[in-house]
Amino acid sequence: MDRKFEIEMENKGYNIIAGVDEVGRGCLFGDVVACAIVMPDKVIEGVMDSKKLTPKKRDALYEEILEKALAIGIGRVSPDIIDKINIKEATKLAMAKAVEYLRDPQGEVVKPDFVFIDAETIPINIEQKGLKHGDDICYSIACASIVAKVFRDRLCLKWESEYPGYGIERHKGYGTKLHRQALLTKGVTNLHRKTFLKKILGSTNEK
Repeated sequence: MDRKFEIEMENKGYNIIAGVDEVGRGCLFGDVVACAIVMPDKVIEGVMDSKKLTPKKRDALYEEILEKALAIGIGRVSPDIIDKINIKEATKLAMAKAVEYLRDPQGEVVKPDFVFIDAETIPINIEQKGLKHGDDICYSIACASIVAKVFRDRLCLKWESEYPGYGIERHKGYGTKLHRQALLTKGVTNLHRKTFLKKILGSTNEK
């Protein structure tokens, strides 16, 4: 993947260009997580949409991206807020937080002057462009997608130990048969998104 989108904006005079992506939008359990990232000019070989990578390759790229990134920000929105404002608004909020929390390796605040976002417009006072399938075509968004995915997957390992028996480590909070059956037998935790569960909990015949 090349930097054609970033180069286009650099040629227009923008200096600090961030990519933003999220993970966990469709989950029944846990936070929605977003990453904002500013990458250097040299492209890391093998970067692509995180969904197209094996876990092993994703983990390796995650470490390389963290090592080389000029700035990284993580934004999280919890299930109770998701239930209050709906998942679309919560996703936008997580993305906006990620941009707000951008820090360089020394911990200094970094404010981009242009932001590429995966298929969204977010509430920030910075010029931005949403790219459909951005994680598949835009280098900085793809890097953000990898960081967000690995970060949330590691949260799922922690949640697995705190909420055993739901299979969080395996399905990452998505609505698999295992997860739906666990909900019916074990009940709802405080990290489940209640507004997502009405159909499941409303029927004991869920398959």
